[in-house]
Amino acid sequence: MAVRIVRQPKKIALIGAPSSAAAFAPGLEKAPAALRAAGLIERLQSIGYEVTDLGDCAPRLFAQDDEHPRARNAAEAVAGLNDLRLRVEQGIKMGALVLVLGGDCVQSMAVVAGARRYFKHVNLLWLDRDADLNTPASTPSGRLDGMVVAAFTGRGAPELVRFWGEPPLVREVDVTLFGIERLDPAEQEFLNSSPMRRVFAVDAQRKGAGAAAQQALQEMHAEGRNFVLHFDVDVIAQEDLAAVQIPGSGGFSAADVREALRAFLSHKNLLGLDVAAYAPDKDPDGSGAKLLVDLLADALAARFAALAQPEEPAASPAESGPGATTSVS
Repeated sequence: MAVRIVRQPKKIALIGAPSSAAAFAPGLEKAPAALRAAGLIERLQSIGYEVTDLGDCAPRLFAQDDEHPRARNAAEAVAGLNDLRLRVEQGIKMGALVLVLGGDCVQSMAVVAGARRYFKHVNLLWLDRDADLNTPASTPSGRLDGMVVAAFTGRGAPELVRFWGEPPLVREVDVTLFGIERLDPAEQEFLNSSPMRRVFAVDAQRKGAGAAAQQALQEMHAEGRNFVLHFDVDVIAQEDLAAVQIPGSGGFSAADVREALRAFLSHKNLLGLDVAAYAPDKDPDGSGAKLLVDLLADALAARFAALAQPEEPAASPAESGPGATTSVS
């Protein structure tokens, strides 16, 4: 039976994904609770959003897993993906913008997979300091968080590549890396021959982060394609946010990220986003959580205002998944 997805611009479906299974160290599983405690829901409601909290998935915890040194803790990470995907599907079916408070970056795969339950084509916008293009053959750590984008495109650990169905979950040409700064040699070699779009942090800063974000949306044809945003908070320079597992100097300031998020989140074809890599154990005074809540609330306020403008015609049925129709209202 066909499912009609009616987009509801004033609704947000909030989901917690307390997972550190794919991460480089424990602690990221605490992020959803910390961001809620920092007042995220209340801030979104004060903007005017109707927030439906779909709760937290079961915690998936970091493990060293020396028995699988090239793809550590894959079974636990995939169990988390299957749990989260069902909740994302629920949020998408409601017509809400799906907002996932994550731990590790792998959880982004469930956001795209959940969206693809109803939309045939979904682009991926990867706001991250790292390209995450390693595979079990090239990884220096064995941690899946460094291999996520490769898995999206059908390369790497079979458990991830095939967790949802026939790969790829997203084609290379439909991936945009934004804000990258750190590349391993194998990742750089891959990008040299890949159609994957990429915007380096230094180039975005030269243009202006907001203008670069708008250009990225144009080049990924966002006006005609639905997309999911992954926001790894370590894209923010450690001078502004140190509460991440792998901090780095340089790159985007918090102000740069604010401008980029305003552009990305204001777009009508954004289906969902996940927020990853915040480490509450490194944020004893809660200032990092407050900054992230401020950034999200600011960008989502810009979205609320932008989508209050006269609505566009219904999306083309070609953008829908099998047996689904979409409209915007």
